[in-house]
Amino acid sequence: MPLTAAPPPSPGRAALARRMADLRANTVFALAGIPLHLVGLLVLAEPWLLFVPVSLAEIQAAFFIPVLVVALMSSVLTRAQHKRFRSRLGVGIPALPAVRRRSPQAVVAWLRSAATWRQVGYHVLVGPWASAGTVLALLCWAVGTELSTVLLWIWLVPPENRIKGGTMFQIALFSLVGVVLLLLAYWLTGAVVRTDTRAALRLLGPSRAERLQLRVDDLTEKRAGVVDAADTERRRIERDLHDGAQQRLVSLALNLGLARATLTDLPEEARQVIDEAHREAKEAISELRTLVRGLHPAVLEDRGLDAALSGIAARSPVPVRLAVDLPERPSPTVEAVAYFVVSEALANVAKHAEGATGAEVRVHRRGDVLRVVVGDDGPGGADPGQGTGLSGLAKRAGSVDGTFSVDSPVGGPTTITVELPCAP
Repeated sequence: MPLTAAPPPSPGRAALARRMADLRANTVFALAGIPLHLVGLLVLAEPWLLFVPVSLAEIQAAFFIPVLVVALMSSVLTRAQHKRFRSRLGVGIPALPAVRRRSPQAVVAWLRSAATWRQVGYHVLVGPWASAGTVLALLCWAVGTELSTVLLWIWLVPPENRIKGGTMFQIALFSLVGVVLLLLAYWLTGAVVRTDTRAALRLLGPSRAERLQLRVDDLTEKRAGVVDAADTERRRIERDLHDGAQQRLVSLALNLGLARATLTDLPEEARQVIDEAHREAKEAISELRTLVRGLHPAVLEDRGLDAALSGIAARSPVPVRLAVDLPERPSPTVEAVAYFVVSEALANVAKHAEGATGAEVRVHRRGDVLRVVVGDDGPGGADPGQGTGLSGLAKRAGSVDGTFSVDSPVGGPTTITVELPCAP
């Protein structure tokens, strides 16, 4: 006999099953919160249970000291609430930044923090309210269940113990009240959970401004990782070209040179072909070396920014005065950005500053800022929006949160200033 698949549940039955599952999850969640919610209430009530404050000083102490105790316990209670929301409801509340209270200044900053008092407000105000709502919902469930099922158990009660004068109308009325209480309990359970969740997201997690700051920090860290990865990849390509293609071209040029010197009995046409190939190989080597330096010069990694900029200044067609003052080397990424800014700025001087007789490059570090100044005595009028390469320099500086400015009045001179933050 062939087996047949069970028919799928009807939409109404599936919706009812989902509602029952949600109700069960909400009830378990609300019950799990009662012990945590009551901690703050018990701490606040402790002085009033031990004695009755009479004077103003006693009343103030009975209020402020428990609040301070709740504040000291807030981080532990908050972590417990985060775990409850995550495990019972699947709601992830972002963690607040960790605060270390190891010095008086740190304690004062912690007491002044809005996040601290948001947590206190949740544990002192929202927690007891949620517990009261949960208890009320449980009472409605219990009484509503008893009243709504009165027709099932009223006949089990001995006649002498029944309410005198009880009629079917009264029994039906009790049943109706029980159903109303069950509906009220269902709504109240959901309302307590929804309100508790909204309050926890608002009070136990970062504020909107703090979330934005965390997002900015996260994006900044990711961007720094991308910049570092791009710099690492550039170094790898430079190394592969230097150790691979460039060495093969050098070997080819040497072989062609040997062939030209030793094979003297070749026809003139063949010698011309060898000469042309030798010249092309040497030009290819020169272009490849320029490309490698543009990717990431080895001297920058080996000897630092001073030596690398000296090489740029020596190759520049415009005389360059160079001054470098670096008490300590910046990070490789910042060092590479400074190198390429100077390289591209001097290339722009050679291409666009017609009539310039000299340029000046000043690089110095003061504190956590690396300042790069490139100037020339050309005709000026440089505009970053006119495609002169200045917009690319601004983007390079911005990749590491640096600043870029150009001062180039018509008639000159032109001064480019870049400030790059260095890691402490």
